[in-house]
Amino acid sequence: EALRWSLLFPQAFSELQAKAMDTQQKVKLADLQIEQLSKSKKHAHLTDTEVMMLVDETRLYEGVGRMFILQSKGVIHNQLLEKQRIAEEKIKELEQKKSYLERSMKEAEDNIREMLMARRAQ
Repeated sequence: EALRWSLLFPQAFSELQAKAMDTQQKVKLADLQIEQLSKSKKHAHLTDTEVMMLVDETRLYEGVGRMFILQSKGVIHNQLLEKQRIAEEKIKELEQKKSYLERSMKEAEDNIREMLMARRAQ
């Protein structure tokens, strides 16, 4: 089937192949980024759960570069919530991008099928 397409529509077929490979790479990259952000979000959630179980007087330190800064429990809690929120937003953006890529791939394949059917009808 692919060989027949390549003989009938060489330029269109090669463009579809290039687009398909590019789209597949972008989808894989989006999947990896989503997985990484999900892990980061989960880590922040688990850390926040542990922090909230501590008594309010517990001394908590935030790592900044090569030093540690004393922070209140509330500040650490807010930072961890913000980290989770940002990760969730980025995950949603990546999922939308991935959905768009998959739709554009399907549209390109449909266009080639239509060209093939038009060629057969001649």
